[in-house]
Amino acid sequence: MPYFIKRLVSMLAGLAIESFGIALITKSNLGTSPISSIAWVVTLRFPWISFGVTTFAMNAIFVAIEILLLRRDFHPVQYLQLAVTFWFAATLDVSMMLLTWFSPAEWWLRGIGLLLGTALLAFGICMEVSPKLIMVPGEGIVRAFSMVTKVRFGTVKVCFDISLIVIAGVLSFLFFGRLNGLGIGTIIAAAITGLIVNFFNRHIRFVSSVEPVNR
Repeated sequence: MPYFIKRLVSMLAGLAIESFGIALITKSNLGTSPISSIAWVVTLRFPWISFGVTTFAMNAIFVAIEILLLRRDFHPVQYLQLAVTFWFAATLDVSMMLLTWFSPAEWWLRGIGLLLGTALLAFGICMEVSPKLIMVPGEGIVRAFSMVTKVRFGTVKVCFDISLIVIAGVLSFLFFGRLNGLGIGTIIAAAITGLIVNFFNRHIRFVSSVEPVNR
């Protein structure tokens, strides 16, 4: 049980770090991460709805799609994805509040914020994924599409992220008549996050799903 708690703490801490990374990317005013793109555009259009709330709603839609795709193969334990999403959404709102002061105008400062935010996002992903407890909806829906279509997870993930950006772009033009909330930072985050995740996984030992054996 103590080791399970350690894994749980790692996952929750990882999600909190992820949320801060996404908030930092977003506040750098170069765009947001692909997984958050639709939620951020909706928040910009309806500013009285927080980023965390739109993120929770978007992830709830992901879970609903998982249920439709998997049907009997969707196991009840996967409803815990909603609890995980609630924690992520709450920490995202806290992170946005903590970064209220950060709204850089200089390109070099925006770039630093983007790169630091992407690094934090990647680090949080490593901490969240390594315990292998509950898959977050953004990964769960990709897994569901992969199972149904028999296409490799990585391929589906790329297509899914691109689809989110396209939908967010369409919504942005419908709401504002131009791109708003998306930018070069969205593309950079999509391109390098996986590479940074691989770097951290090679050089840092995270909490695993298997309890170490004392020798």
